[in-house]
Amino acid sequence: MGIEIIFKIAAIGILTAVVNQVLKYAGKDEIATLATLAGVIIVLLMLINMIGELFESVKVLFQL
Repeated sequence: MGIEIIFKIAAIGILTAVVNQVLKYAGKDEIATLATLAGVIIVLLMLINMIGELFESVKVLFQL
């Protein structure tokens, strides 16, 4: 799960950047902003899930 999550985040970032540039070139600045925001939210949801798993691991580790 280590390196693949970095590749997933990078792929989402590249895809979001390309969509953003295409939409800005087409004159759809508002939709480009929403697409970028959607990419950020997707990455944050992935990270929240991982942080939850980390807290569960730490909780199990320190239970007596």
